[in-house]
Amino acid sequence: VQLQASGGGLVQAGGSLRLSCAASGRTSSNNAVGWFRQAPGKEREFVASINWRGDSTSYADSVKGRFTISRDNAKNTMYLQMNKMTHEDTAVYYCAVALGAATTTQSSRYRYWGQGTQVTVSS
Repeated sequence: VQLQASGGGLVQAGGSLRLSCAASGRTSSNNAVGWFRQAPGKEREFVASINWRGDSTSYADSVKGRFTISRDNAKNTMYLQMNKMTHEDTAVYYCAVALGAATTTQSSRYRYWGQGTQVTVSS
């Protein structure tokens, strides 16, 4: 499975961005997917996860109420809508496919990873 993330860029504080992640290869809609991010000098952290059917989600406290994860299984694509962005959201964002069907916050529970897309929020 190959994951291609896109949609990153530069945005002003308070603005919005929408990330996309397209899966190709031996894809399966039976797995949960998620987004992680890594800021300079910090460890990779969980952002959001959605289960295989798309009816259960999980968010980090820092993005709850501002970010929305979704998926379109027919297009093998996942999304992360980011609103009311702050400088603290600046990071490289990674999409990933989990080992199981349920949402998970643990990076060790993800099998496939995208290459990352840079998001920079100017204050």
